[in-house]
Amino acid sequence: MSGELSGATALVTGATAGIGRAVALRLGALGAEVVVHGRDARRGAEVVQEVSATGATARFVAADLAEADDVRRLAAEAGDVDILVNNAGVYRFADTAGTSSEMFDVHMAINARAPLLLVGRLAPGMAARGHGAIVNLSTIAAGTPARDAGAYGASKAALELLTRVWADEFGGRGVRVNAVRSGPVHTPGTSEMGEEALRTVARATVLDRPAAPEEIAEAVLFLVSPRASYITGAVLEARGGEPAIG
Repeated sequence: MSGELSGATALVTGATAGIGRAVALRLGALGAEVVVHGRDARRGAEVVQEVSATGATARFVAADLAEADDVRRLAAEAGDVDILVNNAGVYRFADTAGTSSEMFDVHMAINARAPLLLVGRLAPGMAARGHGAIVNLSTIAAGTPARDAGAYGASKAALELLTRVWADEFGGRGVRVNAVRSGPVHTPGTSEMGEEALRTVARATVLDRPAAPEEIAEAVLFLVSPRASYITGAVLEARGGEPAIG
């Protein structure tokens, strides 16, 4: 176990699968104590065991990020953290006419409001201690129109703007806030789209393939690490490259 993050405590939302799980495992391998968030206690226990196998300390906290009070409880139970990774997200697809108010609201609640509440509860403590790092997981749909993904893209675009707001608000007190804008990724969630649908999105990348969760996790790990000490307010693109027109 490397000691690069020894002594740090990290909260990772949506850490029981996909990118969040990969981030939690890498944080543990670098020496951080990891608070694993999710909704499924069984999967949470599995990730805690995997993180513990790296030699790190881990614990699981369940919370429904669509419920504001549950988000606040998550922040309270996480306690003082040095690293916050807002990874949990929801994506459901529909055209504008087919997007209900409930569908729009759940995207905004989980993808934008939950990070807002967590940062509001946890970043002041980081600032009081004079250090901290926050990374928000975004998507190419935040900057490039994606068919039937208006609600999803809008919620992530809001998160990217909040990233820059928080970088300004907390940067003078030692807290760095950045985002990672990922391209298509092989995860349990995206597998529901079907392999062909994922491949279609991947064809819009220079690398012409979906990423593995671990590849996006490495971008997150860089931004929370001391190696990114002069980077804040940035949206790091881990999207596989944007092809030229023509």
